[in-house]
Amino acid sequence: MSTAPARTTVGVIGAGPAGLLLARLLHRAGVDCVVLESHDRAYCEQRQRAGMLEQATVDALHAAGAGERLAREALRHDGIELRFDRRAHRLDFPGLTGGRYVWIYAQTEIVKDLIALQLKDGPPLLFDAEALAVDGLDGERARIRYRHNGAERTLTCDWIAGCDGHHGVSHAAVPGAVTYEREYPYSWLGILADAPPSSEVLVYAHSPRGFALHSMRSPTVGRLYLQVPNGTDPGDWSDTRIWDELDARFAIDADWRLTRGPITAKAVLPMRSSVTEPMRHGRLLLAGDAAHIVPPTGAKGLNLAVADVVVLADALTAAHRTGDTALLDAYSATCLDRVWRAEHFSYFMTSTLHTDPDQTAFTTRLQLAQLSRIAASRHAAAELAENYAGLPIDRPTP
Repeated sequence: MSTAPARTTVGVIGAGPAGLLLARLLHRAGVDCVVLESHDRAYCEQRQRAGMLEQATVDALHAAGAGERLAREALRHDGIELRFDRRAHRLDFPGLTGGRYVWIYAQTEIVKDLIALQLKDGPPLLFDAEALAVDGLDGERARIRYRHNGAERTLTCDWIAGCDGHHGVSHAAVPGAVTYEREYPYSWLGILADAPPSSEVLVYAHSPRGFALHSMRSPTVGRLYLQVPNGTDPGDWSDTRIWDELDARFAIDADWRLTRGPITAKAVLPMRSSVTEPMRHGRLLLAGDAAHIVPPTGAKGLNLAVADVVVLADALTAAHRTGDTALLDAYSATCLDRVWRAEHFSYFMTSTLHTDPDQTAFTTRLQLAQLSRIAASRHAAAELAENYAGLPIDRPTP
């Protein structure tokens, strides 16, 4: 846009999947909004994040008009495989959950789809627009002060949606907020490789050498992860060392081979859990990473953000159309119920599959006992499958 708007109903800070999806849902409901993003378009479209989608997330993207390419290109998965004690066990999600699946579709592609729609027919999206502060949250109008094109500007809003992550201005603007968090004593070394997937489903491996995950981005691009110590420099890991370690951690007593190929990217991802309560203060509402972070083991981060903005879009639409703020008043409590369940599941997956630096043989035996129960008990397997595939989004009505 050549001119920056000064007034809108909803000011959205952050053009990640949460902010962009919220803007699309509001636009389709007839609620005007403006999206402010501190980075440029290229940065937003190249930022690598998780790509495992629950059914509710796929449904939300279709409802926003952003499901056309997803329907053509996403890889539908009917389960995952657990590997432990040199054994492999497949979890059949449709059979365990009453017919639910998950999809692989990279977050970069979701962002590209949403940005293209946003720039095509609105609402306004401003790149390189750094939010500096929010105020007026307890009054009749809220304001976002931001810098764009070298000038400081103010956007006046009825409501502000803080979708700008844990380090954004929104997270810090909730007075008296309490943050519950845990830092894990290990990280993930993630790679992208020009190598066809070696399995048709994701493989989660518990190993005495540490955790490993076999995922994919497409039928020709693999996405794989290794548990490594915190502070690891990815440059210390040669391609050969990475593939050899993956081979060792995925090893089972069966005829299976890991497909190797050129590694095109590698990065280290720290692991943490965090929840900030409440998710609302006055006219500011937090969504996605601005309110909560999960370790990636349970594939919940993107899906939790989507659930937040689906609930938030309903609440903002109701307030705009009728003046009734009941759904906005319930927003934080509604979302936190789902957030804490996802946090628990992500913690369970992480602590069951990873090896702590000071882990004892006793702890390892407990992990193997838990994994063996999942393999032997339909009830235990169904509990994991139900949480992994995701529950329907709770959408209360006024």
